[in-house]
Amino acid sequence: MIKKEMIAMLLAGGQGSRLGVLTSKVAKPAVAFGGKYRIIDFPLSNCINSGVDTVGVLTQYQPLRLNTHIGIGIPWDLDKNIGGVTVLPPYEKSSNSEWYTGTANAIYQNLNYMETFHPEYVLILSGDHIYKMDYEVMLDFHKANNADVTIAVMPVPMEEASRFGIVITDDNNTITEFQEKPEHPKSNLASMGIYIFSFAALKKALVTLKDQSNCDFGKHVIPYCHENGMKLCAYEYNGYWKDVGTLGSYWEANMELIDIIPEFNLYEEFWKIYTSSEIIPPQYVSEDAKIERSLIGDGCEIYGEVYNSVIGAGVTVGKGTVVRDSIIMKETQIGSGCTIDRSIIAENVEIGDNVVTGTGEDIPNKEKPNIYSFGLTTIGEETVIPSNVRIGKNTAISGKTDASDYPDGVLESGETLIKEGDLA
Repeated sequence: MIKKEMIAMLLAGGQGSRLGVLTSKVAKPAVAFGGKYRIIDFPLSNCINSGVDTVGVLTQYQPLRLNTHIGIGIPWDLDKNIGGVTVLPPYEKSSNSEWYTGTANAIYQNLNYMETFHPEYVLILSGDHIYKMDYEVMLDFHKANNADVTIAVMPVPMEEASRFGIVITDDNNTITEFQEKPEHPKSNLASMGIYIFSFAALKKALVTLKDQSNCDFGKHVIPYCHENGMKLCAYEYNGYWKDVGTLGSYWEANMELIDIIPEFNLYEEFWKIYTSSEIIPPQYVSEDAKIERSLIGDGCEIYGEVYNSVIGAGVTVGKGTVVRDSIIMKETQIGSGCTIDRSIIAENVEIGDNVVTGTGEDIPNKEKPNIYSFGLTTIGEETVIPSNVRIGKNTAISGKTDASDYPDGVLESGETLIKEGDLA
């Protein structure tokens, strides 16, 4: 009989709709980060660095790139005969076909998978945060407190606490009360969406709540455990943790990587971040090129100037082009004579010559002001932008555009340009 002390279930089905055109063709955990990685690399690397060698990855929305990236788990040393990494999409059952309808429903539908390992503990993770955490230390805390459920929490500024699920604890770290996004929070300890359950407690809660629609951990499972006398403890974490759920926070987290002493260090020997890397040639930097405070991926060709930017693998920056404060993802080609400013440009984009982005006034986006903000220009993957156009701030572009899409050669600030067949 296979027996694992703790297995991990990684929720990676999220659409990440607040990332707009960046996630119109790809699940949020598969979005590129830091030039070389994808967001899901961080929780997967945390697992292997913490000695957790059995991980179920639950996918749903646009899973293709995620599946290809994870493969059989070789980069994370998770290509094991027993355990390892397993991708768990929703599947059709004899009686009905069901999508995952909530985070807990997704876990419930994979009870059989979990039971094959007879785990004592199950670690529940989400696939869309950037952080390093030793889950073994959290497990030791869970055992020492004889808890049924341990929730990782971190202190947040009181004025931001209403955006999170908040826990209230006594002097022994036992949770006495919950508040889900409260108007008047009673504490500033926010749940990080990282849980360790004793398997018996998790199974009991999931089976009892199986008919609950959109069954969710924060809204249903945790309150159920609390109301039914289970012991819930809060494990406080004080390291770097970033939810990259909005374009602004995603852009900021990437920009923080190029600080002289980055708050989040990708280069620590003892806590490596692993990823699936293609074998590609080294970068080429021409004699006229200038690069300052930037991360440049393998296989790039830089003929222009790059300042304060994160450039993915295989990107070309043409002669006379200046890239500033931007994120350019892999295999994107930028022509000559362009000015790219405060832009997030997704994978496999083609930009013509003499294109200017991030120009004009900081006007809110007309269609989705809560998504396309922060003064950024956001360009979705496989987009084509013709030569000699100017693109304003708080704009979104997706699809194969041509000169006729830009009146007088301009896409004004606050406008959205999505060509048919592209969803934003």
